[in-house]
Amino acid sequence: MKRLFVAIKIIPQKELLKAFRDIQKRCFAGKIKWVDPDLFHLTLKFLGDTPEDKIEPVSEVLEEVTEETAGFSFDLAGLGIFGSSYRPRIIRVNIEKGGQLEMLGNELLNRFDDAGFKRDRQNFVPHLTLGRIKQVSDKKLLQKTVSEYRSVFFQTVRVKTIILYESILHSSGPEYIILKEYKLR
Repeated sequence: MKRLFVAIKIIPQKELLKAFRDIQKRCFAGKIKWVDPDLFHLTLKFLGDTPEDKIEPVSEVLEEVTEETAGFSFDLAGLGIFGSSYRPRIIRVNIEKGGQLEMLGNELLNRFDDAGFKRDRQNFVPHLTLGRIKQVSDKKLLQKTVSEYRSVFFQTVRVKTIILYESILHSSGPEYIILKEYKLR
């Protein structure tokens, strides 16, 4: 059994890293599990615990979809949260000009559903997770920080490949192993 997900690797540029460090400093008064910038990615589909014999069908889906999909770009711009302002759960970077990204994500969800990997209950909402919130002691500061970064452009991401990752959870944090990269046409 392997814990798998399909994602686009995000290599953070200077503006995104600068903003990330500033957000971490401002929101230190809480229990937030920050994502290591070396592990930044945009999840297209979380497959979860996957039996070894299902990895080949997963790979076939990814090969089919990438053969049909041309490379594209999207923008990382604006900060947001998942959850409510009273109970925020995720600090995220939003996606702009993400029409092709959404089409790719939905196509993958449909194809994986056909291959026996059930669709998630929620709709596909592309985003870059910066931190997972366990507890925030100063919600007003978090809201102010999110508001100040709500319309900031961080970088353009050019997508040429998607990656099938294995995720191994350790007490020190996750380890992501690239199982295979799939080039877009």
